[in-house]
Amino acid sequence: MNTGHHADDGPAAHDDGRDDRDVPGDRDRGDGRDIRDDRDRGDDHDGRDVPGDLGGLDGDAASPLLRLFEGHRLTPVQRRIAHCLAQHAAEAPFLSSIEVAELAGVSQPSVTRFAMALGYSGYPGLRRRFRELGVRPGREQDGAGRNGEDARASATPVFRQPVPQQPVVQTPVPGDLDLGPDRATGAGGGYRRAVLAEIENLRALARSLDDPGPVAEAARLLAASRPLPVLGLRAAAAQAAGFAYFAAKVHPDVRPLHEAGSLLADRVEQAAAAGATALLCFALPRYPAELVDALRAARTAGLAVVTVAERRVPSLAGLSHVLLTAGVGTHLVFDTACAPMMLGRVLLEAMCDELPGAQARLEAFEASAAARGVFLID
Repeated sequence: MNTGHHADDGPAAHDDGRDDRDVPGDRDRGDGRDIRDDRDRGDDHDGRDVPGDLGGLDGDAASPLLRLFEGHRLTPVQRRIAHCLAQHAAEAPFLSSIEVAELAGVSQPSVTRFAMALGYSGYPGLRRRFRELGVRPGREQDGAGRNGEDARASATPVFRQPVPQQPVVQTPVPGDLDLGPDRATGAGGGYRRAVLAEIENLRALARSLDDPGPVAEAARLLAASRPLPVLGLRAAAAQAAGFAYFAAKVHPDVRPLHEAGSLLADRVEQAAAAGATALLCFALPRYPAELVDALRAARTAGLAVVTVAERRVPSLAGLSHVLLTAGVGTHLVFDTACAPMMLGRVLLEAMCDELPGAQARLEAFEASAAARGVFLID
């Protein structure tokens, strides 16, 4: 959802006596704090879970905030902030940017960049939007009749020393998977929302396959290529590796490409010189700039490009002969890519119908694996 930009996004009036302005340190510069960059850090990201992350969301309080965050492409750090705010939805309208940063385990500048990513000039404007959503916690009531200092003192333990909660065991609701993501509430609701959203991505993929033409065209191009280079960088490397692993059982020469830089163009040119006529590319957010260079190299080398992507990115679509799309899940800190993986398997299935001798190769592998005792048999 597009929240838009509010003209009054400057410092807000504070009814709890605190100054919530973005302090001078709330910029991309050194101020003695540990500033974590919002950009994709790949394996360098520490991957820590936000304490209690989504595990005990109050659906009534969290849902408006979750809807506010939907529709925005957020970095992993920004998602941690979003999830933390949803986890503390009842307190969110009264948290300062410093408190949000401490709760989420990020820097204060990251909180400001998060607000700007949602269309606000700073965190005060976003916090004011939280209040407009009508989430009014007991914290405000607790401060009634007291000065701001007393209200802060009484409210501090709410987020600094949360009372341990007993695990809640939920009885599955018949037909629960037919509910939309917004209907998943209670303990574990955040996790369930993520799963239900991913199921929606799979359903959308299933509907798109009512027209099998694009998949069939892609399968013909890829099956005819000897060798077959399979490209995937960063987040898409796992998708490309998984496809290449299974494709090698039925295709005579599959070449995974996952290293970026000048070596990548070398590998593409070498594959073309060896006889390749097509290249399969997996492209997932956040799309690496190097990916465009690799696809340009493939086109220059005369290869037909088949791309599996989350959506029709113009820079990728313009370099692809066939572009197949499948949505990724964005409800967790890191993207989930069940639908792109499924689309890759569907494409491989279609390739098997185009590959002469595919069944014989598969049977030969199974016989060899059995003779060598490759797999355990329970």
